[in-house]
Amino acid sequence: MKIDVDLLARICEAPGAPGFEKRIRDLVLKELKGLADEVRVDAIGNVVALKKGKSAKRKTMAAAHMDEIGFIVTHIDEDGFLRFNPLGGFDPKTLSSQRVIVHGRKDVIGVMGSKPIHIMTPEERTKPPQLKDYFIDLGLPKKKVEKLVAVGDSVTRERGLIEMGDCVNVKSLDNRVSVFLLIETLRALKAGKLKPSYDFYAVFTVQEEIGLRGANASALEIQPDFGFGLDTTIAFDTPGAKPEEKCTSLGEGVGIKIMDSSVICDTRMVAYMKRVANDHKIKWQPEILAGGGTDTAGLQRMTPGGSIAGAVSIPTRHIHQVIEMSNKGDIALAIRLLTHCVCELEQHDWSH
Repeated sequence: MKIDVDLLARICEAPGAPGFEKRIRDLVLKELKGLADEVRVDAIGNVVALKKGKSAKRKTMAAAHMDEIGFIVTHIDEDGFLRFNPLGGFDPKTLSSQRVIVHGRKDVIGVMGSKPIHIMTPEERTKPPQLKDYFIDLGLPKKKVEKLVAVGDSVTRERGLIEMGDCVNVKSLDNRVSVFLLIETLRALKAGKLKPSYDFYAVFTVQEEIGLRGANASALEIQPDFGFGLDTTIAFDTPGAKPEEKCTSLGEGVGIKIMDSSVICDTRMVAYMKRVANDHKIKWQPEILAGGGTDTAGLQRMTPGGSIAGAVSIPTRHIHQVIEMSNKGDIALAIRLLTHCVCELEQHDWSH
């Protein structure tokens, strides 16, 4: 099973911290040309692509968030070093030895700096790092920094995509791999004989990493009857993991979400997705995520009476690091599952 790795790389490498999604949004808009009946950008910045279905009696919505975890510049000190606040959830230890890109008047490469171990006290050496221990070093004096960077500029992590065995490895697979999944689903619908059961709203959302904000706004407007969240999930299938901690494993198929900390998926949708996967011989694995939420919650609750919602999840190792890794076969299966799911809704008995 092959995927368009070049497209995935461009999507993952494009910058787009929460609230600063313009560059990834522009890329998405370019890729959507000719793939949908209508494409627009709403007030908050979501990209909404409508693919008309066999019936307009009901609505289906799938959401993939465009934003990636990042930072915002809060202070430039007398020596030109930058202080920052996080945009999204960070494990501080993952910042050590990392390059970042500061998106000022032009893009500037910086490095995450902290106190060298050589001059740490014994207590400091054993203390877990905190975000406040880090600063961004641009290698420039303050006067030059201020010509390029201002308080309020966004910062993203720097790491290109590589292929490793059966996998891809890059920063921001969370959640650019789902942006890729949604674009490729629309491409499959255009190329094949399949047609969505109902009007299908493919929404590329903003600000998920700081509170599902784009998905909430879009679901309030669209008011879907059926919702599919699209996101990565934990694959803790590495040394030291207990069987009950794994959540999912790479290469074992696409994940069908049962619950996470923000949502319990509708049991009717879970049963439907399992049936579709089995009918089309799509390898899948159940996903229960102990911590973390996704746009699925917004799809389920931000509409009068709620929607019948579930999620397609892509197993990913090393999430919220710059070395996120997913299996190419799992990604291909996710495209197939979503494509068939949006096209067979009218064939299912939703009464129970």
